Amino acid sequence: MTEMVYGTVPLRDSEPVLPRWWRTIDKWSMSCILVLFGIGMLLGLAASPPLAAKNGLDPFYYVQRQAFFGGMALIAMFFTSMMAPAIVRRLGVIGFACAFLALVLLPVLGTDFGKGAIRWYSLGFVSVQPSEFLKPVFVIMAAWLMAAGQEINGPPGRLYSFILTIIIVAFLALQPDFGQASLVLFSWGVMYFVAGAPIFLLITIAGGVIFVGTLAYENSEHFARRIDGFLTADLDPTTQLGYATNAIREGGFFGVGVGEGEVKWSLPDAHTDFIIAVAAEEYGLLLVLCIIGLYATITVRSMWLLMRERDPFTRLAGTGLACIFGIQAMINMGVAVRLLPAKGMTLPFVSYGGSSLIAGGVAVGMLLAFTRTRPQGQIGDILLKRGR
Repeated sequence: MTEMVYGTVPLRDSEPVLPRWWRTIDKWSMSCILVLFGIGMLLGLAASPPLAAKNGLDPFYYVQRQAFFGGMALIAMFFTSMMAPAIVRRLGVIGFACAFLALVLLPVLGTDFGKGAIRWYSLGFVSVQPSEFLKPVFVIMAAWLMAAGQEINGPPGRLYSFILTIIIVAFLALQPDFGQASLVLFSWGVMYFVAGAPIFLLITIAGGVIFVGTLAYENSEHFARRIDGFLTADLDPTTQLGYATNAIREGGFFGVGVGEGEVKWSLPDAHTDFIIAVAAEEYGLLLVLCIIGLYATITVRSMWLLMRERDPFTRLAGTGLACIFGIQAMINMGVAVRLLPAKGMTLPFVSYGGSSLIAGGVAVGMLLAFTRTRPQGQIGDILLKRGR
């Protein structure tokens, strides 16, 4: 219907897939992602050998695994970015059904690996965290429902997406995994806002989140312990936050030097949740600012490109993916500098982790697919025509 009203620019059907992909892809965002992956490999060389030595493994065992999973993530990213938005939507809906089923079955078939939260499936040679794969496909599902709700005589898509969000957040909170639950809720809130939600409703939802957070604090020892650790004025130097804070302080502006850092020998999660502490200690504030700039470039540039998108589903899904990518990076780094409570969240494309790397590759591939240049005209031109 949109094409009937506004018209389209004919596609060059004879153009091969790869040249068309290269011509339409956002090269700035893709370059930033590749640089982030390179930085992750560099930091993995510094952070993972101590853990490998502790576990009696080859010094570069975790680096090799990160390279393997990272390669799979890049392949997934390039393959997904070549798809049309309609194909991404179809595969995303199917992927959501599979990921949601895996999430529901976690209490029965999952394991906690001694960490107190049942978040993984152990396959022997590798573990899988369903919530990592659930995030991008949930965004696709919610955007599809909201976009369908904007059509004439369409279903109440916003209501359906809200109910779905509450169900997913409840399952994540039961693990408990409040970090991933907050990401899912945040991405839905952003998409709901872009879809035209009333401000009063958003304020009501925010109040409900505060109320639920208060209940969780009063009834969940896991949640209360992390909040109390964040609010206390006295930071125990022997905790992960204590080690990370001291490492960032010691790094200064230029760092203590490559391989000279000490925090990687003390932090059990130096190669995952607190990888930014290793970067700050060995390479200083300069590398940390570079990493922040790369995440900001990907997020802001994607949002800028999506502002010109006139298809509701593409605009909503792309916004959700861009925001969830940027906010996850912000939460990870915010925890390391004690601006936020501990969440147990990886730094996208930098931290070690098979599930997070591959799921991140799929998510960023979807985002690149949505921000590709398409012969649809600019939304500003459409608004200008309507005003005439």
